[in-house]
Amino acid sequence: MEVKIGVVYTSKELLVELAGDADEIVTVFDKALKAGDPVVWLTDNKGRRVGVPADKVAYIEVSKDDETKRVGFSR
Repeated sequence: MEVKIGVVYTSKELLVELAGDADEIVTVFDKALKAGDPVVWLTDNKGRRVGVPADKVAYIEVSKDDETKRVGFSR
């Protein structure tokens, strides 16, 4: 699945390809933000670890792999 994370004070968003369930990812962020954790750590499909500063998260967008992806101007 594809996770887009908006970070405060940056114009670009983080794009991370993750394996697993969308609800699991939402739960990870919910727990980290409620607990006041300084960093949310994610592991992508290639095994790389990505750290996101929890207090700088502006938004999170989770999209599943089965959604149709557009290429160019096609619909």
